[in-house]
Amino acid sequence: MIKIHHQHLLKTLPDAVLFDTDNTLYHYDPAHKTAMDAVEQKITDMFSINPEQFRVAFNDARAQVKQRLGETASSHSRLLYFQRMLELIGLGSQVLLALDFEQTYWRTFLNHAKLFDGVIELLDDLRLLGIPTAIVTDLTAQIQFRKIVYFGLEDHFDYIVTSEEAGYDKPHKAPFEIALEKMQPQGNRIWMIGDNPKSDIKGAKEAINAVTFQKLHNGVKMGEGDMAADVVFDEFNHLIKLVNSFNTSEQILA
Repeated sequence: MIKIHHQHLLKTLPDAVLFDTDNTLYHYDPAHKTAMDAVEQKITDMFSINPEQFRVAFNDARAQVKQRLGETASSHSRLLYFQRMLELIGLGSQVLLALDFEQTYWRTFLNHAKLFDGVIELLDDLRLLGIPTAIVTDLTAQIQFRKIVYFGLEDHFDYIVTSEEAGYDKPHKAPFEIALEKMQPQGNRIWMIGDNPKSDIKGAKEAINAVTFQKLHNGVKMGEGDMAADVVFDEFNHLIKLVNSFNTSEQILA
C-alpha cells in the first residue's frame, strides 16, 4: 500500500533523502520486547523481586531520567535507566550490574532486530542515481553506529546525524539542519522517511520543508493534521517503484 496525498510534490527525484532509523528501517517493538524480557528474567532470577516490581521500578526510572534530561540523546540511555532502577529498588547504583543489564538488553535487541524488506534495495537505487542519503536519528552515537554496522548499512549511507551530535532529539531543527550541512545537496528537494508523526514528519516539514514519507506497520499511527505525511506506505518496495517511475512511464497507484 502506498498513498500519495500531495502528488505535486513528487514531480522530480529528490536532491537528498533523509532516513530515521528506529521503527523505520526495522520494526522496533518486537526487538525491544524480547530484550526487556531477557533483562527482566535476569533481574528476577538475581533478586527477590517479581516481574511486576521490576516493571514498575524500570518505568519509574525511565520516567525520571527523561524528565531530568528532556529531549536529549542521553534521555534514551538504557544504562541510566538500569542504574536508576537499581537505586529505586534499594540496591544503590551498582555500576557493574547496570553495565551488565545494558549489555544484555542491547545484545538481545540486536539479535532480534530485522531490517524491513526493500531497505537495502532502495538505498542501492538511490546511490546509483547519485542521490545522497543520511540517517537522522535520536539516541547516542555509539548504539546507533552499532545498529548500522549490525544491519550491514555502514556503506549504504553517506552521513549520519545522531541527537547526541546535534544536542537535541527530533523534532528540533538541529538534527535536520546538520544533516543538510553535511550533505550539501544540489537543490532543495529533500525527502524525509520516518515513522513518527511528530518527530519525523512534522519535524522535517518545519525544519527543512521536506517532502515527508511515513512508514506504517503494527504499532504506528498515521499522522493527522500538521503531522500528516505527504506519502504513507507500508513496504519499501513501493518506494523503490516510486523512485524508478521517474525514469519510466510506470504509474504508481495510490
